[in-house]
Amino acid sequence: MRVMKLGNRPDTFFSSGPIRSVSTDLATDMQILVDGCLFRLHKFPLLSKCMWLQALCVESDGGGGAVELPAFPGGAEAFEACAKFCYGVAVTIGPHNVVAVRCAAARLGMSEAADRGNLAAKLDAFLSSCLLRRWKDALAVLHSTRRYAALCEELGVTSRCVDAVAALAVADSSGDASGAVPAGSSSSSPPWWARDISELGVDLYWRVMVAVKATGTVHAKAIGDALKAYARRWLPIAAKNHHAAERTGGGGGAANAEWSTKNHRLLVEKIVSLLPAERNAVSCGFMLKLLKAANILGASPAPKAELTRRVASQLEDANVSDLLIPAPPPCAGGALYDMDAVVTILEEFALRQAAASGRPECSPARAGRHRRSMSAESGELEGARRSTSMAAVSHGAMVRVGRLVDGFLAVLARKDARTPLDKMIAVAEAVPDFARPEHDDLYRAIDTYLRAHPEMDKSSRKKLCRVLNCRKLSEKASMHAAQNELLPLRVVVQVLFFENARAAGLSPGHGNRVAARFPGDVSALLARPRTTEENGKDEQRPAGSVAADGDWSVEGLRRAASRVATLKVRLEEDDSEDAGNEAFVHRTRAGLARSTSSRVTAAAGRSKRMLSRLWPTSRTFT
Repeated sequence: MRVMKLGNRPDTFFSSGPIRSVSTDLATDMQILVDGCLFRLHKFPLLSKCMWLQALCVESDGGGGAVELPAFPGGAEAFEACAKFCYGVAVTIGPHNVVAVRCAAARLGMSEAADRGNLAAKLDAFLSSCLLRRWKDALAVLHSTRRYAALCEELGVTSRCVDAVAALAVADSSGDASGAVPAGSSSSSPPWWARDISELGVDLYWRVMVAVKATGTVHAKAIGDALKAYARRWLPIAAKNHHAAERTGGGGGAANAEWSTKNHRLLVEKIVSLLPAERNAVSCGFMLKLLKAANILGASPAPKAELTRRVASQLEDANVSDLLIPAPPPCAGGALYDMDAVVTILEEFALRQAAASGRPECSPARAGRHRRSMSAESGELEGARRSTSMAAVSHGAMVRVGRLVDGFLAVLARKDARTPLDKMIAVAEAVPDFARPEHDDLYRAIDTYLRAHPEMDKSSRKKLCRVLNCRKLSEKASMHAAQNELLPLRVVVQVLFFENARAAGLSPGHGNRVAARFPGDVSALLARPRTTEENGKDEQRPAGSVAADGDWSVEGLRRAASRVATLKVRLEEDDSEDAGNEAFVHRTRAGLARSTSSRVTAAAGRSKRMLSRLWPTSRTFT
C-alpha cells in the first residue's frame, strides 16, 4: 500500500475531551465545530488556504462564536487532516483516507485559486501517479468513494477510479490479466480480477464491467464467469434477506424491507444487462437461476423477457431442476412454480428452431446459363451439407428438450399438487410431436398427475390424455397403461390394440397395407382421438418385435382373465355414462375379437398370448 506524507513539522495538535487544539505561543482566535468536536485554531493558516472558511468568516462579521460545518465530508478526522496541512504538520495520506480528505478539501475550497500547491491538487496528483496504478490501491479507493457518492461524482473521482480498475483488469501485466479464454476452452473458472471486484456494490460493479466490456479485449466467456462469481457472492444474501423481510411483515421494518427488496431487484436487473451477447458465454442453468431470482424479487418485465429469450437459445442444455421456477410472490394458495414462464420459454425455443431449420434452399440453375463453374457447384454442395448438419443439430436439440419437458412434468406432478390442469396441458403441448420419439416419459408424468388428482372427472382425464400418443409407448409402458384404472377407456383400448399389433409383428403405422388387416371400427378408434396432423407425424415407427413371453401358468392365466374382466366392467360403466358410444365400444370389442381370431389360424401360439390379454380365456370362438 502506497502512502504520501505532506508537511514536515512535528504534530502539535492535542485533544482534551471533545476539544482539539494546537500547541503554539499564540492564542487561538477561531473556533470550528465539526461533528460535535470543537477545533480551536488560528485564522491566518486556515484562511490562507481555505476559501470557504474565508466566506464564512466574512458572513459572521468576526463574531466570537464557533463556526459550525454541518454534514462535513469525512467528519472531524478529515477536517483535522486539512487543518494540519494548513499548519504544515506532517500528514499521512493513503488509500484508506485519500477520498475523505479530498472531499473535505473540496468542501473547504482548498484549490489552486486559494493558494498555489494546495491540498486538492496534491491529492489529485497522488491519485493519478500512484494509487490508481496499483490494483489493490485502486480498488480500495473505489470502495471508499461509495460513502461520498454524490461529491465524488461531482469531483470526477469515481469515474477516474472506475476507468483505472477496468484498465488494470484488462492489462496484460501477468500474461493473462485480461482473463481471456480461448474459443475452444471449456474452463469455467472466473478471471483473476473477478473475485476482487465482486466485493463492490452493484452500482460500482456495473460501471466497472461496462468499462471492461467496452475495451473489447476480454473474451465473452470471461465476462460470463465474472458475472457468475458476482451472482454467487450476492444473490444468496439477497434471497435470504428477502425471505426474512417477508416473515417480518409490516411495522417499522416495512420501509427497510421495501428498500432491501428494491436494491436486490436492482442487483438482478444489472446482472442481466451485463450478460454478453454471445450464445455460450453463460450457461443456461445460470440464466434460469437469474430468472428464479427475478421472479422471487419481483423484477421488472424487461429483464425477465431478456432472460427468457436467452434461455430459449440454450434450452437443450438445461436440467429439470432448472425449470422449477418459483411463481411470483402474489400466488398465495396457487401453484408453486411459474408454468407461464416455462411455456413462454418453450414457445420462444420452438420459434428459434423453426427459424434455424427454415433456411432457403440452394437456388436451381437458371435456364439462360449454359454451365455453372465447378466452384459454384462445390459451393452449393458445401452449403447443402452445412444446412443438413444444422437441421440435424436442430432436431437433436428438439428431442433433448422433449425429454427435458417430460421429466419436468413428472417432477411437477409429484411435487406440486396445485398445478392447474390447463397449465399442465399447455406445457405438454408446447413441445412438437416429432420432439418425442417415444411417449414413455410423458405417460409417466400423466400417470403421476392422475394419481395426485383422483378426483378428476372423465372429461378432464380425456383432455389430459389427448396429448398422449399410444403408438409411441414402449411395450413396458403399454403393459402398465393397459392395467391403469385412471386412464380413460378409449386410451386403454388404443393401448391394447397397438400392443396387439406389435405382438403380431405388425406396425399400425404402415398405411393402407396394415389398415386392411383390421376392421374399420378399430381403425376409427385409432383416428378418433388424434388429429390428422399428428397422425401424419407418427408414421415413422419401425415394425415391432414379438412381445415377450407371458406367464402361461394357471395363476398367470387367472391374472390375465381378471385384468380383462376389469376392463369389461369399465367398458360397461363407460357405456352407461355415455349411451352414444355404446355401439362404438361393442363394435370395437367385436373387431378386436375377429382380428385376434383370424390370427389364431395363422399363428396359434402368438394369438393365444394376445387373446389372454384382450378377452377372458373362458370365452369360446367358433
